This record gives sequence, structure tokens and C-alpha cells, in this order.
Amino acid sequence: MTRLRGALCFCLTLLACNRETGTPAAAPQTPVGWFQEQAAAAGLNFVHESGHGVQFLMPENVCGGVALFDMDGDGDLDAYFVQGGPAEGPAEERPPNQLFRNNGDGTFTDVTAGSGSADRGYGMGVATGDYDGDGDLDLYVTNLGPNVLLRNDGDGHFTDVTDRASVGESRWSASAAFLDYDADGDLDLFVTNYINWSVVTELECYNLSIAQLDYCPPEAYNAPTADTLYMNNGDGTFTDVSEVTGIADGMGTGLGVIAGDFTNDGFIDVFVANDGMMDRLWVNDGAGRFTDQGVLLGCAVDENGVPKAGMGVVAADYDSDGDLDLLVCNRRTESDSLYRNSDGAFIDATADAGLAVTSRVFTRFGLGWIDFDNDGWLDLYEANGRVTIIDMAEPNLLFRGTAEGRFEEVTPRGGTAQTLIDVSRAAAFGDIDNDGAVDVLVVNRDGAPYLLHNRAGRGGHWIMFRVLDERGSDAIGATITMVVGDRSVIRGVRTAYSYLAANDPRVHVGLGEAGGVTDVVVRWVGGVRESFGGLPADAVHTLRRGEGDELQDAAESRSSPAETR
Repeated sequence: MTRLRGALCFCLTLLACNRETGTPAAAPQTPVGWFQEQAAAAGLNFVHESGHGVQFLMPENVCGGVALFDMDGDGDLDAYFVQGGPAEGPAEERPPNQLFRNNGDGTFTDVTAGSGSADRGYGMGVATGDYDGDGDLDLYVTNLGPNVLLRNDGDGHFTDVTDRASVGESRWSASAAFLDYDADGDLDLFVTNYINWSVVTELECYNLSIAQLDYCPPEAYNAPTADTLYMNNGDGTFTDVSEVTGIADGMGTGLGVIAGDFTNDGFIDVFVANDGMMDRLWVNDGAGRFTDQGVLLGCAVDENGVPKAGMGVVAADYDSDGDLDLLVCNRRTESDSLYRNSDGAFIDATADAGLAVTSRVFTRFGLGWIDFDNDGWLDLYEANGRVTIIDMAEPNLLFRGTAEGRFEEVTPRGGTAQTLIDVSRAAAFGDIDNDGAVDVLVVNRDGAPYLLHNRAGRGGHWIMFRVLDERGSDAIGATITMVVGDRSVIRGVRTAYSYLAANDPRVHVGLGEAGGVTDVVVRWVGGVRESFGGLPADAVHTLRRGEGDELQDAAESRSSPAETR
């Protein structure tokens, strides 16, 4: 049977190689980069290790996560790197995950020792959220099983509470997201699981173009699995509700995940990017059940009805029409999939947005829809690296967003004055130096990371929001609307997007020439809306639930759905 599977891999790999195309010329822009790479200068002395040896083990090819989060509440984003291999052997022989404190002066200090954060599982990704409501951001690390929940003790120290919390998913997990799906004020946890895999069942796949072994494509394993949803019990523990909520009904190869109200009904839905299978949009009915409506609503496959190798995913209202659009990145020979939300139904707008040609030449993983140049329109960054051993290293991509809803590639490629070429995986986004311009932290397989300091955002005005619930925790899932000039802008509060990454929970909005915003309204999870009036540009504003003016239409707000306890 193993030989037959190996032969299947052989054919699939050959087909994938035969489909590859050349690289189109990038549109000319400016010789000055949008970003300056400064990881080493900043003290981020992390080197990712996939653990690759003689065998080509599938986990080596897709690992490498990172988080940007404020671990100590000092207003600066700290960094947490998720380490890899070797996949075989005891955990104590693996290098640990690493934690770096932001010194507030553009540099970082490695504070892993004694922090309790040095997990030695074969790491994939990380999610951040204040699951216990104490005001400190906690870490959930996904591994090649079992996963780990690290409670933030508030003093730069973390405690492993996985067993007590009952969230130690033992399958091969990828991305994860904290979310409040039942609108009870506590953060629940969604975990994507990739494939049923083990070292002893690994396949052998050959690449004819180089006449040697190579990594297998995921479809060769024919081993999809279900994702996991944990409900927060409010006492520091969780209950696995995958079965009773319907999540366990869908099998897939989940790599990317993002949560948001895609149907504008006040309830948090979940989109999962599956690798080589149809993507899923789990629509929340508000009564404790999810149904997959990806096919029905038009975001499970591309405009030709073809599923793609979904990796990273991001969601935002890129066209300023008031609803949440989706962007999924895929592998080489497949374009990105931009699904424009039109009143709850999705339209494949990839070609219309200008992303159908350039993107398909690369294998993309981490990505972010961010207004890097603060001109008022979302730009796009994509972290690239192939999954076959031929020329794995690739440049990353940067696209400038336009008022017409299109994206134009920025050169030099990747947004740096000198093009950087590596095997990139996770990308996390946040304003590391609090200058109002969003920076990028990229993990590179078997290499040092990129810390891309944003220089393009210095020209325009900006505004940022720290959106908090009554307890002082980031209100993940809340949405903010505001008026900028003559248009309405909507943004969401989330940390989980991109690929294997956790991002700055603060909401950033580029304002261009506008000196501020008006009519700021927060819709909290559950539907209650509060107005915070107008606010000036070039500052970070804290919006706390209960401190705004509750709007008269708050009667439309949803109560907590029926409990699934």
C-alpha cells in the first residue's frame, strides 16, 4: 500500500512541476523600499529549524509561526517565535520556542529563560487572546500534537495550563483563533487540524525533474481530519463542542483560519482555508450550531469551481461597502482567491482586483491587508516560499491598494530596497515602534526572520484604536465603523489572520490627508452598539465598553445564544 501511495505522490508531484510558469515582470514603482529589514539589528536572534534530515517529512514544509502581542502591558509589541524540529525523537532534543521583550527603543531582548514559554513541541503556529479575562494576553501554541495553552501571569511569566483547561488537541494542528462564538463575554477557541499523519506512515514521493525524493502534496495522503472548537466555560476550563456545534461534521486539511461576522447578523462565523480541498465557511446560527455554507455563499472554490491549496487567509472590507471580504492565498500555479462580499454572498473578484497573474507564480503563506502607506486604502503583503525542493526560496510580494479596489505590485519586489529571497511562512503585522505605520515580522524556514520596519507610512495621517471590553481585555470580534472624509470605513478587532500567526489587536486605519475621524461606532459581539463621536488623527485611542453612548437601536442587539454546556 505504501508503494502505491508513493507512486501516486510521484505522479502528482510530476504534474505539479509540469504546470509551473515563468515570472512576469513587476510593475515599475520606485527604487526606494517601503520597508527596511532590521531583525538582526533589533536583537531578534532567532533561527527557525525545520529539522529536515534525510527523510522528507511533511511537517517540515509548512511550519514556522510567530506572534506580535503586548505580553507585559507596557504598550509595546513583544514577539514570540514558534520553533520546529526535529519531528522525530524526544522533545528535550528540540530547540525551544523563543520570547522577546520589546525594549521600546527599536530593540528586543530574549527573555525566554525562566519565562515558562519555552515549549519544545514540534511547533506550528500560535494564537493570542485573554481567555481568562484578567487583562493579559495568553498564548495558545499549535504543535504536531499535543497543543499547549500558556497562561500569562502578568509579570512576563507564563504557566502551562493545558491539562487543567482541557485544550491539548493531540492531532497535527495548524492555525488557531480565539473568538467569542456564543457571545457570552468569554473567548472560545477554534483550532484547524491539517492531516492525519505520523512519521511511521510517511510516504515517499519522487520528483522526476530532479530524479530524487521530494515532499508529498497533501492529497497524496488522503487523510483529512476535522477541526476543533472549544467552548470557554468561564472558569479557566474549556469543553470540546466540535460535535454538538456541527464543526466535526466537516473533514478537511485546515491550514488558515479567520473569524468574523461574514453574514452581518451579529454572530461570529469562521472561515477555514483547506489545502487542496474546498474551503469552509462555518455560519453561526446564534443558537450554538454552525453549518458549512461555503459552497452556497460562493467562497469554497474559485470562479471555475476548482478548490485550491488554501494556506493563509485575511478578511477586511477592502471595497468599503460595509461587509467583510475574504482573501485566501494558494500555491504556485494557482492565483489568490479574493472573494468580494456582496450582501452575504461572495463573488470571485481576483482578476478584477489585479491579483490573478502575479500571485500565481509564487507559493504564498502569510499575508495581511494593511494600509502600509497610510493613504486610506488597504495594501497587501504576501510571504512566499515553495513546497518542493526546487528553488524553494522566493521573494515576497507587496501590492499597493487603490481607490478603485485594485492592487498594483510595488517594486523593488517585496517592498525592500534590496529584494529579499527566502522560504517564508508566517507573517505577523503590528506597529512595533508605535509610530502609526504597521510593520511586518516574517518567519523564514531554516533561517533568520525579517523584521520589516515600515517607512512608507510616514507621509499620511493615521489613527489606531485599542478596543476593550468591561474587564480591560481586547474585545476580539468587535467591529468599528467611522467616517473618514466622505466615506465610511469599517474595521474589525482580531488577532488571528495570516498563516500560523497572531497579530497586533489594535485597529489601524490610514487616513491620508484627513485630520481625524467622525461618527466612531463600536458594535460589540452580540450586537450592542456604542458611539464614541469624533477623534483626532495620529494617536492611539482606547475605546472601552460602557464608556460610549449606547445607540437607540441597541434593542436589536442579540442576546447570548442557547448554551451548549
